Amino acid sequence: MDKVECVVIGAGVIGLAVARRLAKAGREVIVLEAAEGIGTVTSSRNSEVIHAGIYYPAGSLMARMCVSGRRALYEYCREHGVPHRNCGKLIVATTPKETEKLQSIRAHAEANGVSDMQTLSGDAARALEPALNCDAALLSPSTGIIDSHAYMLALRGDAEDAGAAFAFHTPLLRARATAGGIELDAGGDAPIGLECRLLVNAAGLGASAVARSIDGMPIGLIPPSYLAKGNYFSCSARAPFSRLIYPVPEPGGLGVHLTLDMAGQARFGPDVEWVDAIDYAVDPARAERFYPAIRRYWPALPDGALMPSYSGIRPKIVPPAVASQDFLIQGPRDHGVAGLINLFGIESPGLTSSLAIADHVGELAGV
Repeated sequence: MDKVECVVIGAGVIGLAVARRLAKAGREVIVLEAAEGIGTVTSSRNSEVIHAGIYYPAGSLMARMCVSGRRALYEYCREHGVPHRNCGKLIVATTPKETEKLQSIRAHAEANGVSDMQTLSGDAARALEPALNCDAALLSPSTGIIDSHAYMLALRGDAEDAGAAFAFHTPLLRARATAGGIELDAGGDAPIGLECRLLVNAAGLGASAVARSIDGMPIGLIPPSYLAKGNYFSCSARAPFSRLIYPVPEPGGLGVHLTLDMAGQARFGPDVEWVDAIDYAVDPARAERFYPAIRRYWPALPDGALMPSYSGIRPKIVPPAVASQDFLIQGPRDHGVAGLINLFGIESPGLTSSLAIADHVGELAGV
């Protein structure tokens, strides 16, 4: 059985960031990925937004890691030439009742350390985005967009330059805690055996299943897994916006918002569709719910302009009846298994938080 210092399960954006962090600290790292390449699941099926950290519960891991991760991510993009744009975001209120909520949103953001929010009148918001319909708005200057694929390629390059190795088509089959570390079997028809001192479970949608495959991991500490699908629609008409447009949040979600890709093309979503199995097909009929929501802030959206684009699955660890969740990061002090770190429920803002999460894992690992 081959020995290695660190094994990371999962080559999504979190696994890549963790592998980079550990390898740059001088650790020997192997990344095991069940798919054929990096970032093929949640990491490539999201809005590609660099979030400011506005909405998350004060003091939560999401809030703290989004704010620190956002700063680190902008710096990383600048240093590594990763395409991104600090375009800003408008949170728009289309009724006086919604306008009343803007101050509490701004106060919550400031409690999270987001201190650059600006309150705008309807006229001031339309001066920035003339096609916008709104009563008032909040401007978030630190929100942006990123080419997530280019970012993941940069992380992989950094990790490999520091000595990390990648094994694709290599799912974790089983693992067991021993006195000397963690032994594991991985692979397909010809499994490989490894022994490591540190095992990081960054398997995203499969994190709970991976944890259940580790002998010695307390079953009662493994959260259940739920699947929340988010559908996106593209727009055949050129959307006349240069910033991201979000409605005032509604119960259970952030509403149907407009995001932009690096080419300036608009897309709308995601919505929330709780599903029992992973299926990325987008039902064209769901567009009927999008039109009235979008026209509240963009009345000129043409009929028939929305086209099914893509979908993603959020790795939820709470059921639909629970309004929100936090990242769940477990180290040996939490579950008693030496050398094991589990990352559960890393949904949005996981991309923005990736470098901060990696630093946190490094601290838990003592590197």
